[in-house]
Amino acid sequence: MSAGGDRFRVVLSNAFGTAPIEIGAAHVALRDKDAMVQATSVKPLTFSGATTGKILPGATMVSDTVNLAVPPVSDLVVDLYLPGDLGLGPSPVTTHNGASQTNYLSGTGNHSGEPSMTVERTAGAWFLLSRIEVSGGKDAGAIVTFGDSITDGARSTADTNSRWPDVLARRLAARKGAAFGVLNAGISGNQVLGDGAGVSALARFDRDVLMQTGATHVIIMEGINDIGIARTNPSPSAADLIAGHKQLIERAKARGLKVYGATLTPFEGAAYWTAEGEAKRQALNEWMRTSKAYDAVIDFDKVTRDPAAPTKFLPAYDSGDHLHPGDAGYKAMGEAVDLKLF
Repeated sequence: MSAGGDRFRVVLSNAFGTAPIEIGAAHVALRDKDAMVQATSVKPLTFSGATTGKILPGATMVSDTVNLAVPPVSDLVVDLYLPGDLGLGPSPVTTHNGASQTNYLSGTGNHSGEPSMTVERTAGAWFLLSRIEVSGGKDAGAIVTFGDSITDGARSTADTNSRWPDVLARRLAARKGAAFGVLNAGISGNQVLGDGAGVSALARFDRDVLMQTGATHVIIMEGINDIGIARTNPSPSAADLIAGHKQLIERAKARGLKVYGATLTPFEGAAYWTAEGEAKRQALNEWMRTSKAYDAVIDFDKVTRDPAAPTKFLPAYDSGDHLHPGDAGYKAMGEAVDLKLF
């Protein structure tokens, strides 16, 4: 969780499914450790008053409100019993891969709500879970961090919540004043203009940003995969990427969101770095800094680059693949965001 509260609801998603998904039972609880929960915190989830539910293809399903005090930046367990043959048929399962968080799968049977369970296997993915909506005060808001693997937290230490949006969430939670949730909408491999690892940023922006309950701000950091995958190909050009960013900006502003751009971090030494790609990155970053198209710019490039070799990460911030920051780099990014923007 980012923001805390004592009333919330759970939103499950079958966005990419082609068949209904049966929910046989569901509970929430505060986490103890590993696959264990705090027994006194276990609460059943209901859906329109029923303890079971069905998520139709392409749809979401919103739980009834749960009354349970959840501290900010704490672990909430969402425990689902799925009686069907999930994943064995032709219908895709809606997941978030590369979650940098261990999730636990039991053996056969309904173990939902048990204080601990026998773990049959683990997965580094979230299944079916779209978001948690917390009841906030009149000044509360939600910041959507929209991007690719660098927002998703790739190569950060798993199970430590070391992504840069996590760092930002902890800083906001410690601040006096209005509460802000931080919604991580990063997808590893995502592109502005192309599909592949998730649909393109332009295609998913409505669902992942504009339709998020309570969203007030969005931080956009997208484009490095478009640049890298193209390698020496002139297409997409920097102008193409700028046009894509302008589309996202206009759509966010039309919904009344404050929209902030984040410059692309260095990537020389990465597997798909080229001089042509570097020129595109520099052009996109310079447009962000000078065009005033965004309401504000968060200069992650400046924060993470090596002053002696500006096309590369500062060695202390490099995870080792020269594309993704390590924990120290993500920490520097999260700490560089000016909280006065919110």
